Amino acid sequence: MVNTNLKLRFKPVSHSWVALHPKPKGVIQFIAGAFFGTFGPMLFYRYLLQCLYEQGYTIILLPFNFTFNHYVEAGFLMREQYEILPELVRMASVAGYDYEAYLDDKNFSWIGHSLGCKYISLLEGFTALPQKPQDRANFIRNLLFYTSDKSQTESVIAEINILFEELQQKIIEDQKLIYSYVRREININSVFIKGQVSILLAPAIADTGSAIRPQFLADIIDNLGWGVKPTVEETQNLIKDSKLFNIMGLVCFKSDNIAKLTCEWFTNILKKPPQQFLESLEGGHLKPLGIQLGRYVINLFDKPLIESVQERNRGFEHHVIKLLEELKEESK
Repeated sequence: MVNTNLKLRFKPVSHSWVALHPKPKGVIQFIAGAFFGTFGPMLFYRYLLQCLYEQGYTIILLPFNFTFNHYVEAGFLMREQYEILPELVRMASVAGYDYEAYLDDKNFSWIGHSLGCKYISLLEGFTALPQKPQDRANFIRNLLFYTSDKSQTESVIAEINILFEELQQKIIEDQKLIYSYVRREININSVFIKGQVSILLAPAIADTGSAIRPQFLADIIDNLGWGVKPTVEETQNLIKDSKLFNIMGLVCFKSDNIAKLTCEWFTNILKKPPQQFLESLEGGHLKPLGIQLGRYVINLFDKPLIESVQERNRGFEHHVIKLLEELKEESK
């Protein structure tokens, strides 16, 4: 049963913000769009986050820095997950809240908006990387063969190998910490996010030109080797080669020109997700943003500017919640 009397209150944990649910059935890790994910996602996405919290989920808002090196930032996000995990158990036990859901990482889900979806895609793609360093290096070399020079490829291999080692060590530390808190074992199924449900809201996998105008400046930055990494093509190759993304939901908006090409690539080229996990809704790229005032929701950058809670839910939140529950059922 949904509890609509719960107040969404975020507390800082590591570099992130956490709203701890007293009786969680799972955790949602939310990565927002580029500008809004850096400046106050708990404000701009307030209504969506409140709806998800009321469904029984602890919410984690994961920040990211503005950078063109998305490999590095994806690594930061993965490290951050393992910094927060034992804290969830500790905070819940101290507060007298349930913590059972935190003891199996399959109860953790991901929701992203815009650029945030690229980071989720990278984390899932990394899940397919082989365990052995040499096999991992060969996988990455094949992935970047046509798009990066040798020095860039070797740099990516070095960064990912370091990340792998750090995460493997961090998992061991987390298991020990959690056991010291509650004398319970935790089940961690993968170094990355294998087996965890994800929902991509208006995903935008774009190149340097989407962030830098005019185009000739973006071309100069790319030619100097300072552009977006991985590129659109490299990201798509990682997604395809991983052969994962089997418990992913996709939400696209009919008036959204920013995510249009990415949505078309997922549905027409990758041919994922299947139709039952695909939603095409009214609205533009910034439809997920919204703040509740009484019985109304202010759509900060979308039309209509003001609509009733019921109308907003029918047009968006109900679809996200339904997708999440169906995907979680599919993942069992």
